Amino acid sequence: MVEHNVAERIRHPGLLARIQSAEQAARLFEPGMTVGMSGFTKAGDAKALPRALVERAREQPLGLTLITGASLGNDSDGMMANAGVIRRRLPFQADASMRRKINTGEVMFIDQHLSETAEQLRSGALPRIDIAVIEACAIREDGAIVPTMAVGNSASFVQAARHVIVELNLAAPAALEGLHDIYVPRPRPAREPIPLTHPGQRIGSGAIMLDPERIAAIVVTDHVDSPSSVLPPDEGTDAIARHVIAFLEGEVAAGRMGPELLPLQAGIGTIANAVLHGLAQSSFRNLAMYSEVLQDSAIALLESGQLALASASSITLSAPMHERFLANLERYRDRIVLRPQEISNHPEIVRRLGIIGLNTALEFDIYGNVNSTHVGGTSMMNGIGGSGDFARNGELAIFVSKSEAKDGAISSVVPMVAHVDHTEHDVDVLVTEWGLADLRGLAPRERAPLIIERCAHPDYRDQLRDYYERALLRGGHTPHVLEEALSWHERYRTARHMRAA
Repeated sequence: MVEHNVAERIRHPGLLARIQSAEQAARLFEPGMTVGMSGFTKAGDAKALPRALVERAREQPLGLTLITGASLGNDSDGMMANAGVIRRRLPFQADASMRRKINTGEVMFIDQHLSETAEQLRSGALPRIDIAVIEACAIREDGAIVPTMAVGNSASFVQAARHVIVELNLAAPAALEGLHDIYVPRPRPAREPIPLTHPGQRIGSGAIMLDPERIAAIVVTDHVDSPSSVLPPDEGTDAIARHVIAFLEGEVAAGRMGPELLPLQAGIGTIANAVLHGLAQSSFRNLAMYSEVLQDSAIALLESGQLALASASSITLSAPMHERFLANLERYRDRIVLRPQEISNHPEIVRRLGIIGLNTALEFDIYGNVNSTHVGGTSMMNGIGGSGDFARNGELAIFVSKSEAKDGAISSVVPMVAHVDHTEHDVDVLVTEWGLADLRGLAPRERAPLIIERCAHPDYRDQLRDYYERALLRGGHTPHVLEEALSWHERYRTARHMRAA
C-alpha cells in the first residue's frame, strides 16, 4: 500500500530509482557545507534528514551553515546544534537549545529580515548552497516539487543549490497541491516589477521548477508538522485585541480605509493570534490577509466568513486545527495562497498593498523604539523574522506587548530599549493591555507622555514620569538622562527587578 502511494506521489517515473534511506542521503553531506532546508515556523520542514545528520555527526563533525525559511519543528534545530551539526545559522530560529548555543557563541547566528535571504543568495553575498533539502507532498511528471504546508525559501534554495534532496512526506496530503504560487524574481538588473496587485492573485507556477536530474535523492517520510505552541487568549491579550479593534474602527470612521480594512499581516505568537481571534467579534467583513504565517485564528476567520482570502508563506496550526484544516482542505483551496517568503514579505508588495502589520515587541521605549529580539539587550531570543519587512514598508506598523513580564519584575515600557530592531521612524502604534498610543504625526516630546500614560503598567508610570521630567531638564529633541537610560536593565540584571528601591 505504501509503495503504491509513493508511486502515485512521484509521478516522474525516472525518479523512483532515486529513493534512499535518510541515512544513505546523509552521506552526501560533507563538513563545512552550506545547506538550505525547507521549513517556516515549524511547517513544511524536513523531518528525516536532521536526525540522520545528527547520527552522521557522531562519526564526523560537520559544522554546517544552515539556512532555512524560519524556525524548524520536531526539535531539529536543537538536536543539530547539540550534536555539532551546525556552526552557522540564519535567518531565524526558535529553539531553546539552539538559542543557548547562539548566546554562548558556539553557533554564529545571522539575524536577518526574512525578505533578504533569497536576495543575498541570488547576488552571491551568501555562499552557494551545496545541498537543498525540500519537503514535498508530490513530485510532478515534469520533476517539479510540490511543497507541503510552507514554501519559505525553498524555491530559492532549489534554484541556487548544486544538489537537491526531496523528503516526500506521506503524512502531508497530496491534496495540498494547488495551494502554492511559486514566483521567483529575476536577477538584477533585468528584474521587472512583481506583477501582484491583489492578495489572492496568482502570478507563478504551482510547484518548484527544476531539472529532475538535479535531484540527488528522495527520502520517504510519514511525519506530521510540529503543532503550534501558541497559548489561548487571556484577559491581557483580550484587552489588547479590544484596543486594536477600536483603533481600526476609528480609522474606518475617519475615512482612512474602508470597512474591509487593508490587508492584514500578523506575526507569529500568542498576542498577535489573540488579536486576530478578536476580529471574530468585530463588525469587519470581507477581510484579506497578506502575511507570512497563517495561525489558528486565520483559519477560524476563514471559517466564519469574515476573512475572504489569505496569502502567506506558511500555515502553522495547533494539533486540533491542523487536523480540521486537512480534513476540510477543499473549503480553503480557492481562498489560500502559499508563496515564497521573499514574495510574502517583499517591500515592493507590502508598500503597494498597504499592509496593516501587527507584530510583537519584547519591549519598547518612551519614544517608540522597539526591541523584538534581544533579552536584556544582549541575549538573542528568536530573531527579527519578518516584522521589519512589514514595519518599514506597510501602511500601519502596530506593535503589541504585555506591559510587564516575569510577574511584574520587568517593565516592557522602558526609558531606552537595550537593543533596537525597529526605530521610532518605523513604528506607528504601540499597544499593551492598558491602552493604545497612536504615534503618527507626533514629535518625541509628544510621544513620551502618551506612551507612559497609555501603555505602561501603573506600577511603573511614576518611575517613567520621573525619568522623563528629569530628561526634559537636559534638553534635546529626544531628551535622555544618558547615564540612567539603560539603568533599568542593569537593575534587573543584578537585583532581578526593574523597580527603583
